Amino acid sequence: MIEIFTDGASSGNPGPGGYGTILRSGGHYKELSGGFRKTTNNRMELMAVISALEAIKKPNQTVTIYSDSRYVIDAIEKKWVYGWIKKGFKDKKNKDLWLRLISVYSQHQIRFVWVKGHAGHPENERCDELAVAAAKQANLPLDVFFEAEILKDKLF
Repeated sequence: MIEIFTDGASSGNPGPGGYGTILRSGGHYKELSGGFRKTTNNRMELMAVISALEAIKKPNQTVTIYSDSRYVIDAIEKKWVYGWIKKGFKDKKNKDLWLRLISVYSQHQIRFVWVKGHAGHPENERCDELAVAAAKQANLPLDVFFEAEILKDKLF
């Protein structure tokens, strides 16, 4: 059984953003984080889940993901994302990350648990600290897909 705790943050929406995640299994504990110079909170919520799942080395694990993101949880549990895929993500954002998430999601047995953000949940608070710190780093990389979408919208 693997427990994953996640959070995403952005300063401005869009703005500099980061994600933080904790993986815990038995006596093992790992923290992951990263950031981008211009992104959105929803993209960072997705990246937190993706980065954690991609860090799992063995397939077909039992995983519980604790997240404060209704966007991520509802899209999966209410199966909205599968409708978005069928429609080619028409009028939907974050196609690149949703496809990446579904690819790694299908490799495990996953259950989501919603936690209220900024409500004193220790692991959620730690993930928020990781996400905010990642967003404040110098020389953040581009969120290439996000910035390409902005440019496309401005040109067309």
